[in-house]
Amino acid sequence: MVLRGKLQIDRIVGNNVILTFDPESLLEYVLFGKGLGFSCKEQQHIDAEDPRIEKRYRLDDKNQARQYHLLLEELDPEVVQISEQIIAELQKRRGVPVDPKVYFALPSHIQFAVYRLRNGMDITNPFLYETKMCYPEDYEIASRAAEIISDKFDVRIPEDEIGFLTFHIHSASGSVSAGQLVKMTELMNAVVERIEQWRGKPFSRDSADYARLITHLRYALERITRHKTVANPFVHEIRDQYPKEYQFALELAKLIEAELDLQVQPDEAGFLAMHLYRLAQLADK
Repeated sequence: MVLRGKLQIDRIVGNNVILTFDPESLLEYVLFGKGLGFSCKEQQHIDAEDPRIEKRYRLDDKNQARQYHLLLEELDPEVVQISEQIIAELQKRRGVPVDPKVYFALPSHIQFAVYRLRNGMDITNPFLYETKMCYPEDYEIASRAAEIISDKFDVRIPEDEIGFLTFHIHSASGSVSAGQLVKMTELMNAVVERIEQWRGKPFSRDSADYARLITHLRYALERITRHKTVANPFVHEIRDQYPKEYQFALELAKLIEAELDLQVQPDEAGFLAMHLYRLAQLADK
């Protein structure tokens, strides 16, 4: 259904975001566009087909609409302004549109982080090392975002918080939410712990072997969550030549399936078994 006619402006959320509703259906829409909020400050209505609108987000569910209204009531306008500045820098750096949800998720996260830091509450990130390794470009952008937040609110942003900001930066230009990224990173750590137990030797976190394993797990989990399969032409040979490693790879696949509620293909288990064999050979040296 194509949205046409006039939408009533309910609230200017920020310079680039406005909350509107259709007077006929009473459905609410969040509209996104560069400078859209700023240019609509003196208006009561906006045409649904206004060329300044880059994206529309319909609030179908009453609970969803209520949650957005509560969030808007709680957000500090200065936090919204800083978030828009960070998002603008992200768009300039990446040159691609962002997921509209970041206009709400990022300020909500920043506001709570600033509250915790001002009240002396510790922010601990158990996934910091893996985050920096998996998303180096996003971490760099998050570091710049931390500087902006620190200058505006006069708080020191610790490295652990930069790691959490990295999840929001990455999810802003992708299809995976920050919450899903945290879940995948947590799962990655669980898989690594199982591998360390299996090989009887912990990884040195700054070793090339650990970096290769984490990189493989990151892309493997992304393929699994996106239902993408990469053909492994050697999966049968791997199963026959390295039965111990392949069997353990299947056990890890079951762990991943249980956590993600998704199927792991034999091809993917075969790739993992190849890594396990290499790690076993190195552990014996």
